[in-house]
Amino acid sequence: MDQRILKFCLEKGVLVDSEVCQVLEKIGNLEAVKKIIESFSEGMNQKVITKSSLLKNSQQLQNAFGMVVGKTTVEKIWISLGINIELSKERKEIGILEESPAKEMIINQIDEAAGVGEIKQPSGLEAPGDKLLSDTQSLNRVRVLAVYGGLAKKVEVDDFVKYFRTRFNGIKGILQQRQGLNNLTSINKIGLKRQELSIIGLVYDKRITKNKNMILEMEDNTGKISVLVNRNKEELYNLAKEILLDDVIGIRGMGDKDFVFVNDIFYPDSLIEDKLKIDEDESAAFISDIHVGSKMFLKDNLLRFINWINGGLGEEEEKKEALKVKYLFIVGDTIDGVGVYPAQEKLLELPDIEEQYKELAKYLKMIRKDITIILCPGQHDAVRVAEPQPPVGRDYGAALYDLSNLILVSNPSLVEIGIGRSKEKRGFRVLMYHGASFHNIINEIDELRLGRAHDSPTKVIKYLLKRRHLSPTHSFNPYIPHHDRDPMFIDTVPDIVATGDLHKLDIDVYNNILMIASSCWQSITPFEEKMGNHPDPCKVPVFNMKTRKMRVLDFSQA
Repeated sequence: MDQRILKFCLEKGVLVDSEVCQVLEKIGNLEAVKKIIESFSEGMNQKVITKSSLLKNSQQLQNAFGMVVGKTTVEKIWISLGINIELSKERKEIGILEESPAKEMIINQIDEAAGVGEIKQPSGLEAPGDKLLSDTQSLNRVRVLAVYGGLAKKVEVDDFVKYFRTRFNGIKGILQQRQGLNNLTSINKIGLKRQELSIIGLVYDKRITKNKNMILEMEDNTGKISVLVNRNKEELYNLAKEILLDDVIGIRGMGDKDFVFVNDIFYPDSLIEDKLKIDEDESAAFISDIHVGSKMFLKDNLLRFINWINGGLGEEEEKKEALKVKYLFIVGDTIDGVGVYPAQEKLLELPDIEEQYKELAKYLKMIRKDITIILCPGQHDAVRVAEPQPPVGRDYGAALYDLSNLILVSNPSLVEIGIGRSKEKRGFRVLMYHGASFHNIINEIDELRLGRAHDSPTKVIKYLLKRRHLSPTHSFNPYIPHHDRDPMFIDTVPDIVATGDLHKLDIDVYNNILMIASSCWQSITPFEEKMGNHPDPCKVPVFNMKTRKMRVLDFSQA
């Protein structure tokens, strides 16, 4: 240890962990190190500086240290210690948009002065299709239906209560339309007399009795009740085994105010009546998990894909198919980030977040301008970890704001593409969600865990569509509660669900809903092995919206 730092610590009566000390020595500025130690010991009233104490007070310390030595130095300290950097730099101008005609976000013009590619909200109550008629660019046939940013208020305990009530009431409204929930009643209205009844409730506890029966504790806005699923009803019991805590379900059974014996279980579920097609011969491509900045980033393979999508690869017929692609969805983890997991810095080619986004922008600028690129963040991107994650902001992703054909959206978000020339013809509604909840859902449901759902991500998507929720259980992911709506609630059933995260290409259809789990552009890392991922990189699904034909292109080899 630097004797000067040691002497200063003794003078201040501070003990410093050896690992932290090594990092402080690397700063190379004794005065800056002294100020850091002073801000920790005097400002935080801490006399022992360890990695765990830094982690415990990470956000407060980032602010304090940043004032002393600057933002870049603070980030380097955190990266060296393997501590996750909370990058919650949110664009203040982005709020919560309700899904209604008055608040739809319409991409209806290219505005050089305002910053090309930014989402602009139309003034007044313009009809969504008006300006689409006069412009043929692909960018003008995209409508962002739901995108989420930061909250303008401090989050309090009451916000979580309102959040769960909002979720419950939304899913309850769907279940009330289900046939089979006969004699539907509220929990507090169940009488003393045994009767046939149905209730809708949120599952707040689940346990197995000594007789191997299952008891669910359910609640609604009026009260709580215990319901029992008999193990001898095999089909019903297997369905009940899939139930997660905080699921909102309907049950039909016999009972009274003390106990109900379940005869049937209902999920809200998702269904599209008809398979949509559009008149224009256009296609959409789906990718995710690019991980620019990683030493494992498959740059040459991505360049091969870009060459193809620009019509520069393959025979003449193949080039024609490539030029039909008018929409490119990038579903999270666009960069590798910094401090996402311990010792990540050893696997980084670019250890600076801004440089990673500059490199990403360089590749995206190579893509022809008549393709609209829609990009949402993931856990590796420079946004907060808590969901919903806001669009990548200017603080770190400024280079992306120079792209005229790029639309930055939140995770999750709902986007409509291929909008018809007339108001009567809607486009394909695409739900984008990176997939942070996937690992937890796989671990909680036996069928998914034993069925190796890490290799079949659409199985997980199916379970989410059944629940009409992207992260059903409170403890699955950090989240920011919105008191007036739940951003993770699947209010509008999409035509396409586009996800990523598991680095495994998988495509399936559920109730006429196309489910796409995208591939990746990174070879396997130790962190992925730990998470259970088995990457299948450089595969690109391309969906023709006129014919509904799906093609999968492999760019893993020359």
